[in-house]
Amino acid sequence: MPELLLGCGSNPVRRMSIAGSETWTELVTLDMNPAHKPDVVHDLNVRPWPFPDDAFDELHAYDVMEHLSRQGDYRAFFAEWSEVWRILKPGGRFFGLSPHWSGKWAWMDPGHTRVYGPEVITYLVQPVYDKQVGTTAITDYRFCYKADFEIEGSETRDDGYFAWLLRAVKPSRITRA
Repeated sequence: MPELLLGCGSNPVRRMSIAGSETWTELVTLDMNPAHKPDVVHDLNVRPWPFPDDAFDELHAYDVMEHLSRQGDYRAFFAEWSEVWRILKPGGRFFGLSPHWSGKWAWMDPGHTRVYGPEVITYLVQPVYDKQVGTTAITDYRFCYKADFEIEGSETRDDGYFAWLLRAVKPSRITRA
């Protein structure tokens, strides 16, 4: 059961899990800083990411996704999530932890370039997205985003973090473009 920890830093601790998977089994670490001694040195803003399709059962990103691309750059946002989807096996899980958009650390860290909260996940789940397009102010980006996830959990925590768990749905359930 290979797992990938994005932005592992110097402390590859598992901060999120589901029952029965509290420890790493086949951990691969990635960081852009070689001083952290990751298994793979790579800048996640450079795509494609250096992994084959359907490589991982789990992908973990703690305090990482808010550092990628920049707010308002929909092309980069959907390219990132397409990469997450591409390297996850069908049914693979993404565990994410980022400062919630309403918290001060979402905006005060000079390296944060994107904010996260439950509203953003709407764009990643094709059936939810499909219901929103044309009935709300949501923009239709499905011409450039074909990946698909299912929400297994999300929580805006009291400590200012947003935690979310997504499952890769393959093939995508996109209904129109």
